[in-house]
Amino acid sequence: MSNQSGLTFTHCAVTAAAAGHGHDHTHPRRREVVVAGKRVKTVDIHAHTIVPEAAAVINHPLEAPGLLWSNVSDRIAEMDAEGIDVEALSINPFWYRAERDAAAELIRIQNEKLAEFCAATPDRFVAFATVALQHPELAVEQLEYAIKTLGLRGLSVGGSVAGQELADPKFHPVWAKAEELGILIFMHPLGTRELEPSGRLKGSGLLTNTIGNPLETTIALSHLIFEGTLDRFPGLKICAAHGGGFLPSYANRSDAVITTFPNRVGPLPKKKPTQYLKDGQLFFDSIMFTPEGMRHLIAESGVGQVVIGTDYPFPWNRVPVDHIMSIPDLSDDDRIAILGGTAAKLLGIEN
Repeated sequence: MSNQSGLTFTHCAVTAAAAGHGHDHTHPRRREVVVAGKRVKTVDIHAHTIVPEAAAVINHPLEAPGLLWSNVSDRIAEMDAEGIDVEALSINPFWYRAERDAAAELIRIQNEKLAEFCAATPDRFVAFATVALQHPELAVEQLEYAIKTLGLRGLSVGGSVAGQELADPKFHPVWAKAEELGILIFMHPLGTRELEPSGRLKGSGLLTNTIGNPLETTIALSHLIFEGTLDRFPGLKICAAHGGGFLPSYANRSDAVITTFPNRVGPLPKKKPTQYLKDGQLFFDSIMFTPEGMRHLIAESGVGQVVIGTDYPFPWNRVPVDHIMSIPDLSDDDRIAILGGTAAKLLGIEN
């Protein structure tokens, strides 16, 4: 099946994950998640993939051969072991510097292969469309075709576009189209490459990822708030990866700057910055590492804004369902919403 789709998935300790749940790697028993006696359909909002044929258009290097695999049964085995029923597939943008013709061909191949793959296994996979954001008029056409014709469920974007902020007015036509279509945008950071020449992120700790990824998300969301993008497109729905970066943990400083330095902020957003975390435009995945981290994210945003994410195939969270179940003071309905109820509504998945 995967050979027909043209998709390649990146391997990540599938055997270890399956073994950790007491399942045989080849024929694992599917973990069914039950809350209050009710079978819950779990939806993973944050799962990576790549389409090699699309990457080849601009000679983008693939992962090392040892990390690539094309047997979808391995991915499903890990999903079964972890209790994930549906993955929403996304591709981290590597094409934002491509010229127009190459970008058009790359996205055509990519979206068609994503749609083909999901159609072959519709009970387990849906996908976010990809677009060439660096060419906004083209991106609008690509998005409409991907949603209306190919049946993809939303839009995945990076946290910036070749150094340009998502809040730049040049991207307004894309956000207008996403708002018109009523789809969810999944925003995944590409790192803070503009900071790397300074050397501040060199050394141990993989700081380009560890700090750089959540930092870019924080910057992108802050600009979308302060530059008025979320006000201009009130129907826009964005899910920010990795729990929204650092913003939910320190968003009250964004409120305070308006009164601390009023002459340095303006025009003012229509609401306090913290309110944008709660009012239905911003959503956040669950890659937060501790029950207390999740509790705080929910306290800042509201339980209806948080959805489960695994970051597959990268093993940031090997027990995504147990992670949600361990959050203190949640009701059964809260857990059901985070595990899949909210994401199913956002992506048009039958529950």
